Amino acid sequence: MSLQNRVDPFGTIHADPARGTLTGNRGIIHDPATRTLARRRWTTKSWISCRLDFKGRRREVMGAGSWTALFFLDEATALAAGHRPCFFCRREAALAFRAAWAEGNKVEIPTAADMDAVLHRERLASGGAPRPISVVDLGTLPDGTMIASGGRALLVSHGLAREWHFAGYGEPVPLGTLSAGPLAIVTPPSIVATLAAGYRPQGLPPG
Repeated sequence: MSLQNRVDPFGTIHADPARGTLTGNRGIIHDPATRTLARRRWTTKSWISCRLDFKGRRREVMGAGSWTALFFLDEATALAAGHRPCFFCRREAALAFRAAWAEGNKVEIPTAADMDAVLHRERLASGGAPRPISVVDLGTLPDGTMIASGGRALLVSHGLAREWHFAGYGEPVPLGTLSAGPLAIVTPPSIVATLAAGYRPQGLPPG
């Protein structure tokens, strides 16, 4: 039976057998005795994404005395859910993300806590709201942005949209075909600005 530890672009945590390419956490949000999630979905504002392997360290998923390991299809998924790169195990990516954040959001180089405070207000799973967007404006979104259409999450990349699934992405379709029903941006605004400033998420599908 799959543990409830897979995160979708909206930030919701599911049980699904597909494997992820990144892990991460929101603090300790599970019961180690039953290996199930508690009612709370975070115990810290510091939501991060981490490498699956780091210096040979091994840990029990949903074990005792440790943070709750969550898993993401790729970095675009983690970013959409509001998880920034970890400064410990993904330091190079975290530094690049922070520099692009400063440029894109027109602020001084932020601390991790500065970014976490902004993201906690913006991400959907901690109370933020999706921002409506028209189909004619989809082409202005940077690669790696996630949008919502009819309850589906879709990745915008290389001028195309790909439907998101736990196991991967669907076939690419032109952005102009996504005209049925309202569209909204799922990725937090500060991260969209970071992507626009040149940060490239790990694992984007080729164009």
